[in-house]
Amino acid sequence: MKRKLNDDATMDRIMRETPAAIRVILQHGMLCVGCPIASFHTVSDAAREHDLDEHQLRRDLEAAIDAGDGTSSLPRGPRQSRAVDAARPRRPFGVRS
Repeated sequence: MKRKLNDDATMDRIMRETPAAIRVILQHGMLCVGCPIASFHTVSDAAREHDLDEHQLRRDLEAAIDAGDGTSSLPRGPRQSRAVDAARPRRPFGVRS
């Protein structure tokens, strides 16, 4: 199902809820990972700040979210159980169906 990002979704929230989006952000030359401003910047703000095409960035992020289906792409650590994965939300914040 194709999902769209909400206009008010922050870059920090997108990265935390959909780790697959981090690759897209880095491919666009953005260094939002660890940036203190990421918790305030929306996709529009970040695109404007980095002089990027907002629509292309948004399409690429949405494609990453759809491909990841809202689940973490990170490997489980030795102490992380399947119960932790089951407790994660299925639909990332900032994404609407």
